[in-house]
Amino acid sequence: MDKSPDAFKTISEVAEDIDLPQHVLRFWETRFTQIKPLKRGGGRRYYRPDDIDLLRGIRHFLYGEGYTIKGLQRILKEEGIPFVQAVGRGEIIPSPAPQPPSADNLPEAFATQEPHSSEPVAAFSAGLASTSSVGQGNLFEVAAPVAPVRELSAGRIKLLKAVLEDLKECERVLNRLKLPG
Repeated sequence: MDKSPDAFKTISEVAEDIDLPQHVLRFWETRFTQIKPLKRGGGRRYYRPDDIDLLRGIRHFLYGEGYTIKGLQRILKEEGIPFVQAVGRGEIIPSPAPQPPSADNLPEAFATQEPHSSEPVAAFSAGLASTSSVGQGNLFEVAAPVAPVRELSAGRIKLLKAVLEDLKECERVLNRLKLPG
């Protein structure tokens, strides 16, 4: 017997519905405080339709758009639960997450540069500055535009700040994993 669309669903029904293992849904509850299924005796979870829309939105951002948990937490904080629920219902199609640079989408000056080179980037004179942190425990070189910030939209600035924070967190994790010698 099929349930009404407004009926509460168990974790097994939701997991099947959105094609995820139950343990992933439980894990998400620990990372996204916005997920609040009703819990009855024995800890059994019951999800409301809004909970399911939120889970679908989270799934879309993490798996469909490639966001990190931290990035999605930021979206939930800045845009709110209704936004992510609307994405889960397919009412809003969010802009795709920024993709990491590849040889296909790098400026020509970067694509021709030798990997791990500490030489200044050839594009320096074209308005780019190269900052190298090699030898200071960092694993990469960063070339950043020097263009005035006023030329970037507020949304782009917010996105760049989020990416920078994610990169700093990655660097902290990598530094903790360094082996002696």
